[in-house]
Amino acid sequence: MPFETILYEEDGPIGIITLNRPDDGNMFTAVMCHEVRDCINDIRRETRTRVVVLTGSGEKFFCIGGRKEGMEDTTLYAGTLPTLDMYEAIEKLQKPVIASVNGFAVGGGNVLQMLCDCTIAKESAVFRQVGPMMGSFDAGYGTWYLEDLVGKKRAKEIWFRNPKISAREALAMGLINKVVPDAQLKEATREFVLEIAERGAFALASVKAAFNARHGGVSGLSRMAHDLLLRTYLTTEESKELSKAFAGKRKPDASKFGK
Repeated sequence: MPFETILYEEDGPIGIITLNRPDDGNMFTAVMCHEVRDCINDIRRETRTRVVVLTGSGEKFFCIGGRKEGMEDTTLYAGTLPTLDMYEAIEKLQKPVIASVNGFAVGGGNVLQMLCDCTIAKESAVFRQVGPMMGSFDAGYGTWYLEDLVGKKRAKEIWFRNPKISAREALAMGLINKVVPDAQLKEATREFVLEIAERGAFALASVKAAFNARHGGVSGLSRMAHDLLLRTYLTTEESKELSKAFAGKRKPDASKFGK
């Protein structure tokens, strides 16, 4: 599928999504939000890809937030930047998504890397929340998830004071997982991701769903129970026996239960 604002390529078991608006800080637009969502939904339905990398085009910006220009002039949903569509697609994907931060991750761009399952960043990367400096905020993912990563007091300071956070500082406070020299980011990311790709795909999907169930409520629990456990249960001898008994209008053979 051709995209307007992102690039997508496959490298063996790795799917690489690149935010491709470098002349505007790789800021996401309504089109980009929908393209990231659609790309991830395509990845969900194929078995080639084991792990996804999310990065930015160029050497300076990962992503510095969103552009609202071009939206419908309405207070209804059509006038809202569909950022959550992109965030939710990342979170609900049953495959790990790794952020490879190649520059500034600011505002919504920082929230975007927090939504990813792990983050590896180059030495010169900078992380920052600037919402209150511009009269905006993120009252969901950007607060709850940040608190989970760095603690409540530090998360509030990041939102209240809007400090610039270096990659090393971000690593020390638990905001990201790994820092590498600038020139090594691409290869280090590939090495990091290939190690994950060697793990059991079903186990990774189950673990990710379990983590997400905490904040996802009934949605998160459903991902674990319906998408994963129920699918596996339907292959058990117990399930097969119950189905056959129901179809044959007979009592099931309970000796086959629990095997």
